[in-house]
Amino acid sequence: MSSLAPSPPLRSRRVPLQRHDGLGPGARRTVVLGIVALHGVGVYAALQVPAVRQALDEAAPMFVSLVAPPQPMLPAPPPPPEPARLPKKPTPAAPLISAPPAPAPAVFIAPAPELEPVPPVAAVAAPAPPAPVALPAPPPPKNIPASAIQYLEAPAPEYPRLSRRLGEAGLVVVRVYVDEAGLPRSVQLAQSSGFARLDDAALAGVQRARFKPYSENGAPTAGWARIPIPFELER
Repeated sequence: MSSLAPSPPLRSRRVPLQRHDGLGPGARRTVVLGIVALHGVGVYAALQVPAVRQALDEAAPMFVSLVAPPQPMLPAPPPPPEPARLPKKPTPAAPLISAPPAPAPAVFIAPAPELEPVPPVAAVAAPAPPAPVALPAPPPPKNIPASAIQYLEAPAPEYPRLSRRLGEAGLVVVRVYVDEAGLPRSVQLAQSSGFARLDDAALAGVQRARFKPYSENGAPTAGWARIPIPFELER
């Protein structure tokens, strides 16, 4: 067996470029910038020529953008049709089955109770009402004598003017009931003069009179009195 010794690892080495212009890095960079500047100035000068500019415009690429046409307004879709309603089937009425009328129950009539005989009751005579007690008859009204008549205000009847003009005259007697206080309670015509105007004037005059109470045995007593009222014309 041959024994081979391991080879050492290969390593790359950068070989520096050898410049033959004799310029340093700073000078070389300046030269490059100057060249670039001269090219820019040349391009700018060329663009100032109209023919060059037109040629560039014609040679310039044209960009076309495709614009989609507007979509037409589509009508709104019609609403979905309503489901058809099926007519309701009428419910058949249940047949009425009438039962035969029941026979009316027999009317029970209770027998009338037997009434026991009522023993006769002896009629009792009602007591007779007491006989009315006869009241004593009221005493007849007193007649006050003419001599006992006294006045507190004497009768002063007015002579009617028409009676004076017509010459009517006469005597009127008035019957007056005087109470215990001497007041005339009722007047009546006892005797007429023959002239109604004179009679009425006499009754009114006695009605306005006031009597002194009449008394018997020291007790005030009412009674009838006759008062004469004469109507006489002066001659």
